[in-house]
Order: sequence, then C-alpha cells, then structure tokens
Amino acid sequence: MDYFIQLVLSGLVVGAIYGLVAMGFAVIFKATGIVNFAQGEMAMLTAYTTWSLANLLGTGAIVTIVIAIVLGALLGLLCERLIMRPMLGEPVLSVVLVTIGLAVVLRALVTIIWGASPHKFEMAGADALVSLGGVSIRASQLGVIGFLLLALIGFWIFLEHSRFGVAMRAVAADEKVARLMGISSARVQAVAWATASALAGLAGAMFAVIYGLMPTIFELGLKAFPATVLGGFDSILGSGFSGLIIGVFENLVGGYLSSALKEVAGFVLILVVLMVRPFGLFGEKRIERV
Repeated sequence: MDYFIQLVLSGLVVGAIYGLVAMGFAVIFKATGIVNFAQGEMAMLTAYTTWSLANLLGTGAIVTIVIAIVLGALLGLLCERLIMRPMLGEPVLSVVLVTIGLAVVLRALVTIIWGASPHKFEMAGADALVSLGGVSIRASQLGVIGFLLLALIGFWIFLEHSRFGVAMRAVAADEKVARLMGISSARVQAVAWATASALAGLAGAMFAVIYGLMPTIFELGLKAFPATVLGGFDSILGSGFSGLIIGVFENLVGGYLSSALKEVAGFVLILVVLMVRPFGLFGEKRIERV
C-alpha cells in the first residue's frame, strides 16, 4: 500500500509539472488557434536563465520563483512580438512550422551558452521533507502541486470573472466578430503568449529544482502534450487536471508493469480516450453547420 501511495504522490508531482506546461499549450491555442511546439524549449531556457540569475544574486526560494515567472513572461512577449505577430494572417501550418523552428533555435541556444552538462539547481528549503500519511515528500515536490492548484484557481477566476478573460474567450470563439466588437486580438494574443511562457517557465524551474537542470528539460513539451489533448485544446483548466491524470497513470504503469511502457503510457491513454471523446475529457464538442 505504501508503494502505491508513493507512486501516486510522485505521479502527482510530475503530473503537476505536465499540467502547468499543458495549460500553456491550451492558453495559446484558445487565443490564437495554433499549437506552440516550442513550449518545452521555453521552459528549458527560462529554467537556465533563472538558475544563472539565482546563483548570481543569491536569491531565496520565493524570489527565485518570481524570477522564473517574470523571465518566462518576458520571453513569451519577446517571441510573440518579434516572431509570431508578423505571422498574423498566415496559414496555420506556416505558423506551426515557425514554432517548430523556434524550438530548434532555443534548444541550440541553451546548449551553446550553458553546455550539455547537468547542474544542481539549489533552492533554500527545497529538499526539506514533509510527511503525508506516513509517506515523505520534499517541500519542492509539494510546492509544485500547490502552484498548479493556484494556477487552476487563478485561471478559473480570470476566465469567468474578468473582462479580459471574457475578451480572450470571445477571440477564441470568433476572432473576426471579436475585433468588430472592439477587442484587440493582437493584445489578447500577446497576453496569451506571456501567460503560457510564464507557466512553462515556472514548470521548467520547478522541474530543475526537483530533478536537476539539464538540456533534456525541453522534453516537458512532448510529455505534457498528451495532457492538453486529453483535457481538450480549448479547456485550460481541463489541461491542468489532465496533467495530473497523465502523471499518475505513467507512474503506475512504470511501477507495476514496465519502465519502458511508462514513456508511451500517456499517448496510449489519449488514444483510448479520444476514441470515445474526440474533443477530450473537458473540451467542448464543436458543431459546424454546412
């Protein structure tokens, strides 16, 4: 029983990281209708820059987290303004290919600047043990689950009870009509990219603190993508919850079946679910009149 609880807890930890990245996928898709395949690379670049600044300034845990979020948001704004905004009005496939090119560039940039060697991301209090039901969990692991829950609550309030959240939903529903109603789609997209990149930056920094800083952090994008598909591309909150589902499912498969199957468990799960609900567990069914 203790082994099962340990698998579930560790699955919730990695699932929370998946959930933060998956929410970023959903935010950009909801505002722009495209999939940002550079999401994992943005998490990696933010993690490395946060690590460098934290070591340089000697910051504490809270300040380090704030730095990760701010750096992530700035990176998202920079990418949106310099790379994505000139692509407005271009075919969706062209824009998606640009995000793939951006991913390659960011990956190479990290390797050139910081090298390929792994590093230890030290954060005060991160390794302190907390006992939950007889099972010990590190403070950093508990913290990332808390960050996901805060992000879910924050986005629910933002989307349902703020004017800008309503504007984002309007742009997602029909961009042309939203623009006719006076909503700036460019502004909505800029905020979406900043928010998604901030979520990725937080996820990347927390992953580096828990598991180590390494160039393979970009794989978070690939690992979190099934969570977005499972939750529904148009469901930001659903993507976050689905990250937890994917993380726990992967851990249980790896713990009870095979570690090799763990790598593909998330993709197998979405294949099964999509056969029943093609729009995801929490996505809205799209009905088009012809």
